[in-house]
Amino acid sequence: MRAGGAGAVIYKTDAGGREIRRRYREVLDGWPVEAEHLRVPAREGETFVLACGPRDAPPVLLLHGSGTNAAMWRADIAEWARHFRVYAVDLIGEPGLSAPSRPPLGSDAYASWLDDVLDHLGLARVSVVGASLGGWLALDYATRRPARVSRLALLCPGGIDRQKWGWVLPALLLRPFGRWGLLRSLKVVAGVDHRRSPEIADYLALIFMQFRPRRDRLPVFGDEALRGLTMPVRVIVGGRDAMFDSRETVDRVRDAIPHAEVTLLPEVAHSIAGQTGAVLAFLRG
Repeated sequence: MRAGGAGAVIYKTDAGGREIRRRYREVLDGWPVEAEHLRVPAREGETFVLACGPRDAPPVLLLHGSGTNAAMWRADIAEWARHFRVYAVDLIGEPGLSAPSRPPLGSDAYASWLDDVLDHLGLARVSVVGASLGGWLALDYATRRPARVSRLALLCPGGIDRQKWGWVLPALLLRPFGRWGLLRSLKVVAGVDHRRSPEIADYLALIFMQFRPRRDRLPVFGDEALRGLTMPVRVIVGGRDAMFDSRETVDRVRDAIPHAEVTLLPEVAHSIAGQTGAVLAFLRG
């Protein structure tokens, strides 16, 4: 079992990593529904999974975005867990409770890691919901292991069309302004407004003060891989996304996955909230 890998040092300081995990555990202590905290052995290192909902309900796997953890699903989980057995996975190499391993993107490593997680949980086939990097991982898994994915819901996913880098300069210019600059960057880049969501913005600011985000570009999936997605697919993107070209994503999904349901939210940025009902309706079919 490998516990490291390229980019395994994911925090700027040990103390910063401890504080992020401490705050995360506070969120988990206040989780809105009863949940099991599972430690799953996998080839990339131990993986933390938050399991909620009836044990005999259909399974749904949640894959969060970069720079966060399963806490991002807090507003959705109560409704989804009424109908499904929901498994919220802390991605490896991200600021959660899973191993810091970061194998190369584009390799089979992430699909093999998820194989280990699903096998340990006894899940032969699941619906998958992924956001941003988690959307890329969901697509990667669905293209490599289509028999194991029954439905695929993607929020602002990477890997369908080009990444945008125009947000980098404003973020760098705001960096010298400390916490204020980070909060401003979160609004500019992700659309997270401290005035509207102070608790979320404060936690994300803490993360990005102490966390080393991935720097590698997400590989783009080829037409053949996307056309092989025969399961139901739902894609929701924000028209003001600073990280991905949402309109090009919409066009490519409609061309390569013609049976997919696609929604463009014109005034929404990279952080997509308020889609609990839409995703639930899709998952329920």
